[in-house]
Amino acid sequence: MQIHIFTLFPQMCVGPFGESIIARAVARGLLTIHLHQFRDYTHDRHHTVDDAQYGGGPGMVLKPEPLFEAVESVVGAPPSCPVVLLTPQGKVFSQAHAKRLSAQPAIALICGHYGGVDERIREHLATEELSIGDYVLSGGELAAMVVVDAVARLVPGVLGDEESAGEDSHATGILQHPLYTRPAQFRDWPVPDVLLSGDHQAVAKWRRRQALLRTLARRPDLLENAALTDEERRWLEEGKARFCSP
Repeated sequence: MQIHIFTLFPQMCVGPFGESIIARAVARGLLTIHLHQFRDYTHDRHHTVDDAQYGGGPGMVLKPEPLFEAVESVVGAPPSCPVVLLTPQGKVFSQAHAKRLSAQPAIALICGHYGGVDERIREHLATEELSIGDYVLSGGELAAMVVVDAVARLVPGVLGDEESAGEDSHATGILQHPLYTRPAQFRDWPVPDVLLSGDHQAVAKWRRRQALLRTLARRPDLLENAALTDEERRWLEEGKARFCSP
């Protein structure tokens, strides 16, 4: 998979992408990350990428010419892959977005900066807009890194255990069940007996129940569209009674 990041600050991405899972995926040829400095696509002596907004107001706005030229020179016009503008005005990035993007042979990410981007970039260059949350960052680089990490780990072969991603929180639409490892007894806190029983069916049932109860307690909104059995609905009703008891 190829990932193109268009940014004014490419060095921000070098460190994070040189470590851990992303670095190993790049070394194995499963992932290629290209950092494009779109200031290089300016043609005036000052390499200007921003200007004051028409109509007045605070903050500078990214000009359309450098970004259009940068993106189109790399992925074509019309683009040969999704072109994602990272912006607080975009749809909130989710695991579903990550899964969809991971199936693409290439994606392009545009990192906004300053006061925002010229509206023509939104309308005629980006194919979609994504936000990583309801808050404002100084630029899109951190958001781009979040998207790259979430997408890359879903690319086949990137994770050592292909089942790992499928058990993550949100991968199945609910939160992940509690996790335990050695020692079986730490201070006064033991590992639940069922996990030591060797009964795989009982373990699977316990994990599913705990995952649903954890989701009920922390993110009940995720349960609205969950496919549940009658038994699982009973677990949740029991959980509601326990959580709501004085």
